[in-house]
Amino acid sequence: MRIGSGYDVHRLVEGRDLILGGVKIPYEKGLLGHSDADVLVHAVMDALLGAAGERDIGYHFPDSDDRYKGISSMKLLEEVIKILAAKGLKPINIDSTIVAQKPKLSSYIEEMRENIARATGLEKDCVNVKATTQEGLGFTGSGEGMEASAICLLR
Repeated sequence: MRIGSGYDVHRLVEGRDLILGGVKIPYEKGLLGHSDADVLVHAVMDALLGAAGERDIGYHFPDSDDRYKGISSMKLLEEVIKILAAKGLKPINIDSTIVAQKPKLSSYIEEMRENIARATGLEKDCVNVKATTQEGLGFTGSGEGMEASAICLLR
């Protein structure tokens, strides 16, 4: 058994789609990044890679590589699962948290869970996604960005 944790943060900007857990969420801003900047999936990938002793997503999918420009983070998550499989590792469960003041995310959580479960080969009840605010404090509370953390267990 191996445990891993992941964390990611992205700035909110105008002119970008907001993608979280592979779900396009209607909002006036989106997350800035080389890929689709899905902060939730990035945290999940880093947790999985960390548990496998495989560094981080920046190492495997560098932002200096045009192959990853605008790519869906869900596709990258599928690649991470292949990296784990090559080492004989498989996820057991994933627990994650998105920190965002706005928009309200509760109506999108189940679809995020389904997307992550499908990409990782897990049952939906083995994937948890939570959302919280920072009560108006810090960069997430002021609406400047979003952050996410994740923890996972591998066997």
